[in-house]
Amino acid sequence: MAYMSMRSPLFPFAIVIALALAPCSYGLNQPTRQSSSLASTSTTLNYHGGPLLSTPGSINIYLVWYGTFPPQEMAPIHDFFASLGSSGGQQKPAVATWWSTILAYKDKAGKPVSGRVRVAAFHEDKTCSLGKNIKRPQIANYVKKMMDTQVFPFDSNGVYLFLTAKDVVVERFCSGSCGFHENMVVSPRGRVVYAHVGDPGTQCPGLCAWPYAIPAYGPPGNPLVSPNGVGIDGMIMNIATILAGAATNPFKTGYFQGNALAPLEAVTACPGIFGPGAYPGYPGELIVDKLTKASYNAYGANGKKFLLPAIWDLKGLNCKALA
Repeated sequence: MAYMSMRSPLFPFAIVIALALAPCSYGLNQPTRQSSSLASTSTTLNYHGGPLLSTPGSINIYLVWYGTFPPQEMAPIHDFFASLGSSGGQQKPAVATWWSTILAYKDKAGKPVSGRVRVAAFHEDKTCSLGKNIKRPQIANYVKKMMDTQVFPFDSNGVYLFLTAKDVVVERFCSGSCGFHENMVVSPRGRVVYAHVGDPGTQCPGLCAWPYAIPAYGPPGNPLVSPNGVGIDGMIMNIATILAGAATNPFKTGYFQGNALAPLEAVTACPGIFGPGAYPGYPGELIVDKLTKASYNAYGANGKKFLLPAIWDLKGLNCKALA
């Protein structure tokens, strides 16, 4: 399932529509203070009775690094996954604290979404075997081939995540979309979840890496300083959004609002909210590193700092943000 986010200053109410991924651009960071949007939303995510990624143990991530990713770009993404479900030794607020909000999402048997996420395997395709202009069905076929050739195992509680480098063009990416998650039947074994997130650093930073980049059209303002690089931090925000949606609505029968083909999900129900006091064009109160001036709201493994989007809290019935 893909996500489309209207997080642009031209859409001040930031209604997330259908098939695209947030956190896309929601406007510019502005210093003036207004009432918080955390309590003003009337969103309700209904449960539609289907399975979640709730198998005991962990949600297993199978990464495809498609294109050239230098080690310094891969490391923050690996550290983000390493931070999920394991808060030992981390400063607060931790990435695991962010994921803990997802644990309130339970299936019809009362089993919560898996509390741990880990990278189970990864594959590097530096030669871009599909070329550098890819259609979405090609991603599904690629993932299926990874299973057919036993590069990856079949895993019904996994997410097969196709990550593309900054010079790879994917259908609909940067055209209102920052990525997507979908599912497919891998006969006769069953159904799996696959997803795509691209590096928006050069293609569409204002759309898919806000508030670390300025949208092409909107009010004047300055972007925030990113802790890991604009493109990579944009990818991590979008991976977080995709992961939350895939875990709570993997097969279009889980938690969402609206049409199953155009849903609001756990994170896309909270567009543009990253910290307390957020409102359209202002991401909320964040932590600012005194030395680097980078803004973030979560601490992760190996000293990494991340900016993670708010999640719809089923207990508080509001958008729950860190920091």
